[in-house]
Amino acid sequence: MAETMIHVEVVYATPDKQQIVALELPAGTTVREAALKSGLDRQFDGLDLSTADLGVFGKAVPKAESVELQSGDRVEIYRPLIADPKEVRKQRAAKVKARQEAEERRKA
Repeated sequence: MAETMIHVEVVYATPDKQQIVALELPAGTTVREAALKSGLDRQFDGLDLSTADLGVFGKAVPKAESVELQSGDRVEIYRPLIADPKEVRKQRAAKVKARQEAEERRKA
């Protein structure tokens, strides 16, 4: 009897380059296994698929080694954050507040 196969996509992007790899894999393949089989680490310098954070359709998968994929799933390989998003928002809000206060002082 033939093994059941599933169709999935594995995606990775940098600011300069994006890549989508379509794969046909055996049913029961995990998120991590699909990422490793994509071969994207050979196309992007410094990408370590054995430790990269992964997700499926925008939802992070903390235990990528044990979560099995369904046919049609899209595995996403996440890049590490350069800056803390909360800190960036705080800084942006502080700049806006300072600008508004400066404008109010000029009006007074």
